[in-house]
Amino acid sequence: MARLIIIGGSLGGLFAANLLSRQGHDVVVLEKAVGSLDGRGAGIVTHPALMDALTEVGVAVDQNIGIQVERRVTLDQQGQCIADLGLKQTLTSWSRVYHLLKEQFPKDRYLHAKSVTHIAQQSHEATVTCEDGSSYTADLIIASDGLRSVVRASLAPVSMPVYAGYVAWRGVCDENTLSQHTLNSLFNHFGFCLPPGEQILGYPVAGEHNNLTVGQRRYNFVWYRPAAQGQELNQLLTDADGRYHGLGIAPLKVSWRHIGQVRQTAQSILAPQFAEIIQKTSHVFFQPIYDVYSDKIAFGRIALMGDASFVARPHVGMGVTKAAQDALALTRHIQSLGAQPEALLAYQRERLVPGQDIVRHAQYLGRYMQSQQGQDHQKDLQRNAGTVMQETAIAQPA
Repeated sequence: MARLIIIGGSLGGLFAANLLSRQGHDVVVLEKAVGSLDGRGAGIVTHPALMDALTEVGVAVDQNIGIQVERRVTLDQQGQCIADLGLKQTLTSWSRVYHLLKEQFPKDRYLHAKSVTHIAQQSHEATVTCEDGSSYTADLIIASDGLRSVVRASLAPVSMPVYAGYVAWRGVCDENTLSQHTLNSLFNHFGFCLPPGEQILGYPVAGEHNNLTVGQRRYNFVWYRPAAQGQELNQLLTDADGRYHGLGIAPLKVSWRHIGQVRQTAQSILAPQFAEIIQKTSHVFFQPIYDVYSDKIAFGRIALMGDASFVARPHVGMGVTKAAQDALALTRHIQSLGAQPEALLAYQRERLVPGQDIVRHAQYLGRYMQSQQGQDHQKDLQRNAGTVMQETAIAQPA
């Protein structure tokens, strides 16, 4: 039995923690948040590899995992369907997967309010020190601490987040607030709308308390909008009281003025169905879009996984699936080679190139938004609705 520390208790960290714990290892999760992470994130597009990982963790993958959609549709500005594609996919929510994974892991081994400040390693062990003065020693450290990974910043400072030039406005709208027209024409589909230089997509997810009952579900949307680095982005990251949140603004801190502008713009450039959804969503927020590309993810007795290793733009819909694949690979190599640096090197050999490929593919899918800002040499880059539906959130080879 090895001693293992997982830094970060979100989905990737929980996948790794559960899989390694089931192997019999002594696993401790260090999560910087004080309370539950429930409510963070919104929708998740599932892929077969994600379902396989959930099964390995011991989660029953059945009809309660999410909502299955049969088709994708693209609506024009008037709300008419201009393209459709038959494609079965199961859509679930971040909250649903979080609860399923959290329930599988021992409560006393998941530690809250553990903000990591320092990591160190010797030939035979590695140590984590936290802001509260506590320290933990293990045979291996697995960093799954996300976009702003303190571990990545320490070990690979050149692999920093690079802003893509646009943001994703997000939210979930209660099904029971929507008009019958929107319910009939959009709600049960994976939907798209492609205004010039922008893109919005959405799909149904479980409602409050993971309720899958018809009438109690929600519609998750992601609206990609240009926001130039500098003054424009800085204004978005400034709350209504004038405080600037440079590392990312919390959903409830987003200025009501910016939200009001987004709701107004939706009515003028989006299909009426999407405009209604945004108007009736109680909590609208945004996230700047970043790329994180790594050339190395194993550092002696410390490894990066999930968003700590690579961050791919959400167009690929592979973030959670990639983290699950990382966790499976780590577990397999630790089982085969032991809790030694050799296992982490084997993990790197397996997962480095797929991670790089996913980032590049996501950049390709985001080129249209960037071309509208002069960031792409093809200023006349066009999109075909059918191509967008065929390429967005489709599983890539591992």
